[in-house]
Amino acid sequence: MVRVESPPTDREVPVVRVVLPPVVLLAAATAAGAALVVPAARIPVAVCGAITTVVVAVLTVALHRRKRAMAAQRAEYEQRIAYLEHRILSHDSETVRLTKEVMPAAIRRLRVGNSPEEVMRDIVDADAANRHLPKALREQIYQVLEVIDNEEARRDSAQRAFVSVARRVQAIVHRQASELREMEDHYGRNPEVFDDLLRIDHGTALIGRLADSIAVLGGARPSRQWPKPVPLFSVLRGAMSRILEYQRVDLHSIAKVAIVGTSVEPLIHACAELLDNATRYSPPQTRVHVTAVEVQTGIAIEIEDGGVSLSEEARARAENMLAQAQAGINMNDLGESPRLGMAVVGRLSRMYQLQVSLRQSAYGGVRAVLIVPRDMITTGPAPGIAHGIGATSRPTSSLDMSQLQHVVPPPGKRKPKPKPAATGPVPSAIAPAPAGAP
Repeated sequence: MVRVESPPTDREVPVVRVVLPPVVLLAAATAAGAALVVPAARIPVAVCGAITTVVVAVLTVALHRRKRAMAAQRAEYEQRIAYLEHRILSHDSETVRLTKEVMPAAIRRLRVGNSPEEVMRDIVDADAANRHLPKALREQIYQVLEVIDNEEARRDSAQRAFVSVARRVQAIVHRQASELREMEDHYGRNPEVFDDLLRIDHGTALIGRLADSIAVLGGARPSRQWPKPVPLFSVLRGAMSRILEYQRVDLHSIAKVAIVGTSVEPLIHACAELLDNATRYSPPQTRVHVTAVEVQTGIAIEIEDGGVSLSEEARARAENMLAQAQAGINMNDLGESPRLGMAVVGRLSRMYQLQVSLRQSAYGGVRAVLIVPRDMITTGPAPGIAHGIGATSRPTSSLDMSQLQHVVPPPGKRKPKPKPAATGPVPSAIAPAPAGAP
């Protein structure tokens, strides 16, 4: 078979074919001119024609060579342009892959505890698709990982410092609460002194809640633990005892379930923050209504206030704060005048799989819905109490008593009064509800 191909268009023309036409033409013109002139002028005409022919031939050869050189330079230039365009396209595609695939995978690996060197070895060197990365891109990836690692280390150090300060404050609150308990047991028959002690106890509870909030934002878990299940009604009353305007809160239709001991303190703290927001950002003459009903996924605690309803922008901002806290909020994101409530609730919801949403309330304000998962709920006996006065309302504290010796001076020589036998948890830093509280 004969293969049909298109004729080549870039075939080089020989120099003879370029020089021959003008040389032949000039030679013919010279011969014709010499034949037409008189015999005496034939020799000068022939000489001039020959010189002209040689000059034209030389110029033609020079022009042809220049043309060939320009064509070669043009071809080389086009090849270089094509090569650079290919490099740019490949670099763009490599940059896109680096941004969308390599860097996210490397950052995820870095945040689980690996060092930048280990990430480079696992993500770049161990992957056949990334071994051919240029040295500049490899250095860029390593520098980015090193910067992120240093920032994470500084943030962790700052959070640990916050937690350490919060633990010291909690130790002081724990010691002060213990002293107040002894005084309440001793002066319980004196109404005037007992009422003053309850007010001081309530203030101690507020300080303890603030210290707990700082510790939670620092990534720590609540320091207090409840060894026995506590009824949900008592949990909500315990949350009421940790806010300033507890008198404005009304409990309605509380489901008769109990919260397991390990989840009591986080739920108390989350509800206290939501109740504090509801009372703080609503008119003082309005009431805050709390209900808790069983749903398919667990228990839905609804907190409704009669304040000003959130606009779409404000609700989006609050939900964004919740989302940031669930993803791991940075202390720098809180700003100069931080509002800790939503940030703390978001962090607690991340730790204990709670679900929080904000909606418009039927009373014209805001309705916060907190979904408690079923693994935090129990229907068995619940002997614990998270509110009220006495030893039965005290949780177990996980604070080391050695911390108390460093941050709190030893108590005085007052002889402690005997305490009644307790059926609940051992004494700790939780404050009871003040006089008049639920």
